[in-house]
Formats: sequence, structure tokens, C-alpha cells
Amino acid sequence: MPDLTRRRALTAAAALAAAAGAQSLVAPAATATPHRHGGSLEPFDEVYKGRRIQGRPADMGGMGGGTGGGHHHEHGAGYAVFVDGVELHVMRNADGSWISVVSHYDPVATPRAAARAAVDELQGAALLPFPAN
Repeated sequence: MPDLTRRRALTAAAALAAAAGAQSLVAPAATATPHRHGGSLEPFDEVYKGRRIQGRPADMGGMGGGTGGGHHHEHGAGYAVFVDGVELHVMRNADGSWISVVSHYDPVATPRAAARAAVDELQGAALLPFPAN
């Protein structure tokens, strides 16, 4: 049996670490894939705690007019959310969760949940329009 040298020990440790790292990268990606499908987002329109919340696929060409009007929709994966008719800027994270400009540090599962979280956070205050740029 060959003698164990520092070089062999480090090579073996590096190989084990690489194998473990590759395996842990594959597992989360496989579980996150179903959440990334943007086509499954359904429109909603409801009253939540006295506030009207709505969500629908964004009209990429028409909302906001002008050539730069669609910038904010890129982050929302083509989905627009409104609270009392004012757009709530939402963004889809890489893991499929959603955040809004109001509750940025509290990711939720759906745009509807983001709208509800914003209503909760606003505590009756009006949502002010957020400048696109």
C-alpha cells in the first residue's frame, strides 16, 4: 500500500469536495424548476382587507406608452400587480419566489401573495406610484 502523502490527501479531499458540491447543486435546481414556469400564473382580482388587488400578465407593448415603458415588467416576469389601481412593482427571484417594492425582504410564493403582503405592510396607507427610472 502506498504511503499517504500530503499531496495525495489534498487531492482526495478536493475530489470529495467537488463531488459533494456538484451533487448539492443538482438537487436544488431540480426542485426549483417547476416554480420557474411563468406561463402558469393566473390573473386575479379580489378585495383583500378592504383593498382591491389585481394581477395579470403584463401587456409588454402597451402599458406606460413610450419606448421605455416596459422596463419594470422585465423583473416581474411579464406579470403586473396593482393595489387600488396603482401598480405594485414586483420581481421574480431566481428560486421562483416573488418580492415587491413594499415587502422587498419577505419573499412569497405568488404575485397574489406579494400583493397581500404589500397591503399588510401598508396598514391602510396609499400605495404611491413608483417611478420606472
